[in-house]
Amino acid sequence: MIQWYPGHMARAMRRIGDALRLVDVIIEAIDARAVRSGANPELQKVAARRRRVVALTRSDLADPAVTHRWIETFTCRGIPAVAIDARGPRGASRIAHLLAPEGASGHRVMVVGIPNAGKSSIINGLLRRAAAKTERRAGVTRNMQWFRLSPSVELMDTPGVLVPKIATKAAQWKLAAVGAVPSERYDAEEVARTLAQWAAKRGLRRVPALEAFAATRFIRRGGKVDMHNAAQSYLRAFDEGTFGRVSLESPDDPEAA
Repeated sequence: MIQWYPGHMARAMRRIGDALRLVDVIIEAIDARAVRSGANPELQKVAARRRRVVALTRSDLADPAVTHRWIETFTCRGIPAVAIDARGPRGASRIAHLLAPEGASGHRVMVVGIPNAGKSSIINGLLRRAAAKTERRAGVTRNMQWFRLSPSVELMDTPGVLVPKIATKAAQWKLAAVGAVPSERYDAEEVARTLAQWAAKRGLRRVPALEAFAATRFIRRGGKVDMHNAAQSYLRAFDEGTFGRVSLESPDDPEAA
């Protein structure tokens, strides 16, 4: 079981709810590789009365055809959605024009999402400077902070918040694979092996078997394979796009395994 809901997340959820009275627009950052698992229904519930924009982050690591289908799905629901590379400056302009409510002279925008979804990178992309702290690990942002985008627009960065209980095993390993859960909270070998098996079932040959990956560079003295370090490297390779652009979920694929 992979679960992670430390005390600061519970506090952050309460603070997000309290701050919503000051906010006009919500940007929800969701990793484009795991859109279904990466969307927090608790955040969506508290933000239900606010205008919402979905930013599908790390789109450069996801299958572009699948990402396009996700955008169409959100659009059909009346939710504006854009695909961006949250780790770089490109893409911020795609959401900037969606932020201002029509006819508004000034407004405030809150950026929400699960851990490591790219919230702070969206803030930095919109501001065009490194104002919000970013790292490639979950749980970096712990405080809520306002940034001024223009004389009439303010942005709030928020801590990443998971659901109190990740409901399915599929969602658990997928969130681990995209970095939403700290590495010390799961067995890297188990997650890497599950990812490899998932890819094999779908004929994704560019994603190697864990054993084949390990055999190329993680052989100890005596010929023994270092599977622990191999699994950690395997997950890093996936998260960096070494295996190509892979989407773990699509809108027309409701399977949970």
